[in-house]
Amino acid sequence: MLNNFTKLIAVTVTSALLMGCASLSAQTDRDDYREQAIEILESVPLFDGHNDAPLQYRNRAGYKFSELDFYDTTHLERSMHTDIERLREGRVGAQWWSVYVSANLPEPEAVKQTMEQVEFVHRMAQQYPDVFEIAHTADDVERIFAEGKIASLMGMEGGHSINNSLGVLRMFHELGVRYMTLTHGRTLDWADAAGDEPKHDGLSAFGEEVVREMNRLGMAVDLSHVTPATMKDAIRVSEAPVMFSHSNARAISNHPRNVPDDVLQLLPQKDGLVMVTFVESFTSEELRQWYAERSGYMAKLESLYPGQPDIIEEKMDEWTDENEMPKSTLEQVADHIDHIRDQVGVDHIGIGGDYDGISSLPTGLDDVSTYPNLFAELLKRGYSEEDLRKIAGENMLRVMRGVEETAERLQNVRGPSEALITDFD
Repeated sequence: MLNNFTKLIAVTVTSALLMGCASLSAQTDRDDYREQAIEILESVPLFDGHNDAPLQYRNRAGYKFSELDFYDTTHLERSMHTDIERLREGRVGAQWWSVYVSANLPEPEAVKQTMEQVEFVHRMAQQYPDVFEIAHTADDVERIFAEGKIASLMGMEGGHSINNSLGVLRMFHELGVRYMTLTHGRTLDWADAAGDEPKHDGLSAFGEEVVREMNRLGMAVDLSHVTPATMKDAIRVSEAPVMFSHSNARAISNHPRNVPDDVLQLLPQKDGLVMVTFVESFTSEELRQWYAERSGYMAKLESLYPGQPDIIEEKMDEWTDENEMPKSTLEQVADHIDHIRDQVGVDHIGIGGDYDGISSLPTGLDDVSTYPNLFAELLKRGYSEEDLRKIAGENMLRVMRGVEETAERLQNVRGPSEALITDFD
């Protein structure tokens, strides 16, 4: 008898095969636009807002970076989504590398491990100097892209990495981190996370001080992973543009990680940006519901058959056989882009794939080489070349410059915040 994980993988493969015939015609139509899409992506640095390759390296090789060849990771027993050859094929010009570590770590340990992940990104640029260069500013990105290299930027995924310390936040900025996702999957002492119990109805008073200090530093406020109340508080408090590094439209897929329309409507006030992601359950409402129903059935079985894992496994296998798993598609990703454009305009859209942070991907977006497929689909839907240049990179460059200009202004009027979280008790 297959275990539940193996059964789930088998269902995923079967579902993908069934989707193949339906997607073949769409792919043929997209192919007519592929060369035009590539030309556009060669004219502007294509930003991806979130890639977890540093986490994959840590999981596979510990802290021994030199043990893996990043030119080609397809030969590994489990191929990564990312390597240099496929980044080049995908025309990536600027990559936000996530320096994520688990939100379940004790926070002092999270600080240490995050620093190690930051050092990893620096070492990657040192080991492949012909390919990568660390970027700190929008001007850096444009220069590095013009030199034919990939601008490497760093984003911290979760405020647990600063251990309630603005001093730690400042030091990560010194090391090159240019955005911080306020939370990951766990509500913090100062900010509520999506998928966890809220404690603050958004940001606490100290959480607002974190946002203000990020503004002063020139570190972008990333609102992926937080609750709508936290999103709204951060947008209200921030004097700089805000971003969602890897989120979709909740109106299309009702996942708590996605952005509700009432929050989307606030983005133009702060010149913000949603970087549309490829996470399958954030992309397909049908798939999100399938996972929710599967989890609900599992919970029911656990209550009916406590201490009887074999029976639970057998019944879960039966459920999986009877309930075909949907598959998300590139076209559905484009639907999210359409929705955000219709809500707030093309100036507030970017791309944040979450490659190497997820196990499966929409059909047509299998790895980092496939970005041109998505841009070809947008051309097919009637997006202009100007629209695509904005989505690819110009919008992110504008947001970065807004963050930088805000920091320059604020640094002229106030110094580093000396606030402690205990000051707000």
